[in-house]
Amino acid sequence: MSIKIKLSLIMSFFALVLLSLNIALSYFSTRDNLRNESESNMMMTARQIALAVEQSRSVNEYIKRQNNGNMSRSLAEGMLRMTSPERITHETLHSNPNLLEITGLDPESFISGNKGILFGTYDYVNEIMDKGAIRDAIREGNSVMYDSRINGKKVLESFIPISPVNKGPYVIRIVSSYEPISSVISKQMFSQVTISLVLLQFVIFASYILAGEIIRPIQDILIKVNQLSSGKFETRLQVNRRDELGLLGHQINAMAGSLGHYTAELEAKNEENRSMNEYLESIISQTADAIHLMDQDGIIVRVNSAFECLYGWKSTEIVGQYLDYVPSFLEEDRKEWTRELEQGKSIVLSETVRKRKDGSLVEVSISQSPIFDKFGKISAYICISRDMTEHNRMEELLRRSEKLTTVGQLAAGVAHEIRNPLTTLRGFLQMQHGSKVINPLHTDIMLSELDRINLIVSEFLILAKPQAVQFQTRDVRFTLGDVISFLDSEAHLHNIEFSVHFSQEPILVHCEENQLKQVFINILKNAMEAMPAGGQITLKLYSDEPHLAVIRVIDEGEGISKERMQKIGEPFYTNKEKGTGLGLMISQRIIEGHKGYLEIDSEVGSGTVVTITLPRLLEMETEPEDEPESGSGNRLENRAEDRPESGSGNRPESQPEGRTGGRVG
Repeated sequence: MSIKIKLSLIMSFFALVLLSLNIALSYFSTRDNLRNESESNMMMTARQIALAVEQSRSVNEYIKRQNNGNMSRSLAEGMLRMTSPERITHETLHSNPNLLEITGLDPESFISGNKGILFGTYDYVNEIMDKGAIRDAIREGNSVMYDSRINGKKVLESFIPISPVNKGPYVIRIVSSYEPISSVISKQMFSQVTISLVLLQFVIFASYILAGEIIRPIQDILIKVNQLSSGKFETRLQVNRRDELGLLGHQINAMAGSLGHYTAELEAKNEENRSMNEYLESIISQTADAIHLMDQDGIIVRVNSAFECLYGWKSTEIVGQYLDYVPSFLEEDRKEWTRELEQGKSIVLSETVRKRKDGSLVEVSISQSPIFDKFGKISAYICISRDMTEHNRMEELLRRSEKLTTVGQLAAGVAHEIRNPLTTLRGFLQMQHGSKVINPLHTDIMLSELDRINLIVSEFLILAKPQAVQFQTRDVRFTLGDVISFLDSEAHLHNIEFSVHFSQEPILVHCEENQLKQVFINILKNAMEAMPAGGQITLKLYSDEPHLAVIRVIDEGEGISKERMQKIGEPFYTNKEKGTGLGLMISQRIIEGHKGYLEIDSEVGSGTVVTITLPRLLEMETEPEDEPESGSGNRLENRAEDRPESGSGNRPESQPEGRTGGRVG
């Protein structure tokens, strides 16, 4: 329904209400006027009847007095008939057909139940209401009138109290028909309704035209709004009004201008967002890293093609499902990752493992971060996985290459270290061959020198052959002591001595011992090469905190400049003529794989300090491991018997602090 029709109906409705109120008021006013007029007429009739009654009484008394004077009987009866109340009421009823009954009532007799009818008839019986009306009329001294229905007719009863002189009061009851009043009211209402209907038709027509004039600006505004909704912001409303509709038109014009400006900006932004979405979609689809999105319950929302290739699940298989790809032995770690993610933190796992669809494990690097909505709440999580299998294989190859390089550099020192016990063996064998006598003292020395050779060769083979990566609990004092013993002979050649300061108590770490030895050899070799003129290398091993083991190597070398410090650890960066530039990088990776960190502090001319920090175990978590087959299992016993001149007599068991090695002339 249009606004025009609604306005027309509203105005017509109000007109109908006003006309209805007018008809109702006219009805009640006409009825009251007619009732008042009827009451006045009946009071006048009652007074005339009362006057006639008084005259009748006077005539009656006069006749009685005249009868004593011999008045003729016929004359007296004629005069009484002429002045009797019965005749007067009869004539009154005859002259006014609307009057139905006139009755003179004695109040006391009528109320008490005795007829009490003084004159007239009482055919229209309504005793209960009549008694009440008589009481009210006598008590108030005024006439009482009310509507009632008697003998199936609606009538109007009037009770007029009469108080004659020197006589008791009585009441004249006049019953008149209600039909004259109804007839007049009906004619009046018919006239009023007819006029009201004509007026209502005129009002409907006029209101329809007026509503059209009122809403014409609204129609123009509606047309403009339809244009705005279809994206046409160029046209403007012609506003010539100064009322609210004029203000609305001005505001719509302003809104059209703003919408046009904002729509242009939104189109530009939408195009930019579309291009960015396509760009990001291309990155996600084409990147070599596996990407998957999860909601807060761990349900997969989306995966890229690299995810399908790495883990084996197709997008149709995994989207909408919970992804359980964390191995059971990492369950505790997963709970910790989940807590950190729920706190809004990002998780970066440089090296870990995950399960494929077929149940096999794959080495990956994981980066997982929460995604926030515009209210700052976490709405999803994004996880990026990178296959580390080839990377780890290359790192292993690099470590092996570095080992071979280290083996070549140590060859001269090892040869010199082995030559000393071989010379001793040759001398004693020649003595025994010449004397043909076996000297037990010489035999013990020869066996000790053979053990010395076996130990050196065993330690050398650690670098020369591949070793299986197996983490075990080790006392890092012994591991570092083995490396010092291994490099002791080379230190002699370069006029370098080791100053050792080890903790008295065991310092246990969970490690791969061969990898740690490679790190220690690399760092000590660098320190020795930084001291071409010889000097002292200080090694400190202590527990800085209850859960940390700290190894510190301090040399007296040339130091490292700030420019070189910034590149330390970069692949293939070296200042050595035959260096690979991979040793320190591999050492850092090994320490990181042991959940530790390596720091280098140096100044030119002040030497270098290398600090290695590893997680420490307070208690031995595993049983003592089996001794390796390299023959180094008796090294703890043999170390105490090493020759003093070899510089290896400072093992942790016998001398936690002191110096080893000596400068060679």
